[in-house]
Amino acid sequence: MNPLKIRKVLPQDLDCITQIEAICFPAAEAAPRKVFKERLSVFPAGFFVAELNHQIIGFINSGVTNESHIEDDFFKTMDLHIPNGDNIVIFGLDVHPNYQKRGHAKELMNHFIEAAKIDGRKNILLTCKAHLIEFYEQFGYVNEGVSQSEHGGAKWYDMYLELN
Repeated sequence: MNPLKIRKVLPQDLDCITQIEAICFPAAEAAPRKVFKERLSVFPAGFFVAELNHQIIGFINSGVTNESHIEDDFFKTMDLHIPNGDNIVIFGLDVHPNYQKRGHAKELMNHFIEAAKIDGRKNILLTCKAHLIEFYEQFGYVNEGVSQSEHGGAKWYDMYLELN
């Protein structure tokens, strides 16, 4: 088996990414293809896919802001994206269920953290559900408690990672 390959997203990846998102998130939370297309066109530098044996098995995507928390509208549109902002916002970290629990999400996150540092960002922001708090804490993310986000009707927690 070949090692995991992490690379920048390409336009031809959009259908596969959209399918993985629909599997990983409930319909009310999942981003549609048009949103991924906008994210790719506006901020390709913050959008990575993970390939195993030439097949996309996961991805991570983001935008940039100067805000200290993620506004729900940011999940729907890149109108809030500030190219030279201090904080990079993770919209989603998805790994297809057939490939979970194998360290691939960790590899994607480590790659993303390094890219954010190289890009000169100050913090990485994300929201997650309670069962994922411990996963993100292993990278140094700090849990700020229940988020004001109402995205998809779920209960979210705000987390951030300060970059040096």
